[in-house]
Amino acid sequence: MNAPSTAAAAALYGAALEKVIPVSSARVAESAKLLENVFRSVNIALVNELKVIFDRMGIDIWEVIEAAKTKPFGFMPFYPGPGLGGHCIPLDPFYLSWKAAEHGEWARFIELAGEINTRMPAYVVSRVGGALNEDGKALKGSRVLVLGLAYKANIDDDRESPSYEIIELLQHSGARVDYCDPYFPLARPGRKHALEMASVPLDAATFGGYDAVVVATAHDFFRNPALYRATRLVVDTRNAVPRDAGPRIVKA
Repeated sequence: MNAPSTAAAAALYGAALEKVIPVSSARVAESAKLLENVFRSVNIALVNELKVIFDRMGIDIWEVIEAAKTKPFGFMPFYPGPGLGGHCIPLDPFYLSWKAAEHGEWARFIELAGEINTRMPAYVVSRVGGALNEDGKALKGSRVLVLGLAYKANIDDDRESPSYEIIELLQHSGARVDYCDPYFPLARPGRKHALEMASVPLDAATFGGYDAVVVATAHDFFRNPALYRATRLVVDTRNAVPRDAGPRIVKA
């Protein structure tokens, strides 16, 4: 809040970090954090929207991104997914949106990005239903396994994870749903969800007992092709399952 506290904070963080960047005020520091959060939110929303559009056109968004990022300048790759998790992107930008309204301004990019990203779990469920329909099965009564409760790969953080909403939407559609995530032997109650579920085993025999397997989190252990040798259908939201793994793979 002033020069002495800035120096003290810089010294504290400097004891652990290689580089510390002091700025002129706490407001600038917080705004820099929000700018980075909003930047990711908007760009993730862009690729999520393009994912839906390109799917209708029969174009693989993941292949498009791989091609686009070969450009050595002017492009930064962002990747689609089943929704947003954590705290920084799903929540923090809306503090700025709320504050902007107090000043008579409207953060339209923030609001639009939030609208697109928050509808992704419903899109995933619609893809699961469509994929099962192609197999002559209804979503209601089908056994569906969701892989991953963490909001991103290889961590044990499930704050605001879209997996919880995907599970609940599947259940509301009449599916019999389980999850697998070794980081979470039991589903933990959160801000909006309180699922009383336990993780099923991480093995091919277990996976093969489901009508559909949904990859919601790209943990490294979910990338093992051997896990899917008995699986009939995988709905992959993270481009995590190799094409030659064996099952029919539907991108979502």
